[in-house]
Amino acid sequence: MNTAELSCICKQVRRDIINMTANAGSGHPGGSLSATELMTTLFFRQMRIDPKNPKDPNRDRFVLSKGHSAPCYYAVLAERGFISRDEFTNFRQLHSILQGHPDCKKVPGVDASTGSLGQGCSIAVGMALGAKHQGQDVKVYTLLGDGECQEGQIWEAFMSAAHYKLDNLTVIIDNNGLQIDGRNDEVMSLGDLPAKLRAFGFDLHEIDGHDLDAIAAALDAPTASGKPKCILAHTVKGKGVSFMEDQVGWHGKAPNEEQRQQALKELED
Repeated sequence: MNTAELSCICKQVRRDIINMTANAGSGHPGGSLSATELMTTLFFRQMRIDPKNPKDPNRDRFVLSKGHSAPCYYAVLAERGFISRDEFTNFRQLHSILQGHPDCKKVPGVDASTGSLGQGCSIAVGMALGAKHQGQDVKVYTLLGDGECQEGQIWEAFMSAAHYKLDNLTVIIDNNGLQIDGRNDEVMSLGDLPAKLRAFGFDLHEIDGHDLDAIAAALDAPTASGKPKCILAHTVKGKGVSFMEDQVGWHGKAPNEEQRQQALKELED
């Protein structure tokens, strides 16, 4: 799939994020919009997956560690053919398969139930280690939030990835600089994150997380044998909707009807 085609899918994913959260009157649009290019590229260009056989034991795996960005996940899964778009109207409703955080027992294409921050990378490490032990040609990808990287368990998982030489693991960090309580640097600074990631044994690729070509190049780049890969993707929270961009208030707030229409108009333009 070429860049123009991926760009069109990204635009639709963003519209779906706005509509899902507006319909529900709740959800997390900001971090979903910042992750759109990253997740679209993964699911449409990179991962070996089959919507007709979502439990294929030889499929690549994905863990959305920042599980609150589920609207982006669901939009991408629908575009890819795993779920019906009809489910969007039930987002965050009682008994719906599309809850506020992804549930692997209910949603085809979801490999891990997530939402408690800090745990997803450990799950992905376990998947990658299991594939190694079983001799499977399986690649594992996980998407983390940057605020989430304040959690100690994340760094334990990073150490494990290097220790066990998990060159079948790719960690992607959605580095939009904001978390629920404010800017990361004000809440708990991550310091020199690139230097720390290298020190923890990653083959690091630092990119613009909205540049589809840069994302593809980083995912395609060969990794040194025995080294896990990390893509540190610099992004903008709320990307694509002017009044949401780089605004911490849109971390976990749904647009009202007027804001929905304004956002959709911008995404059409």
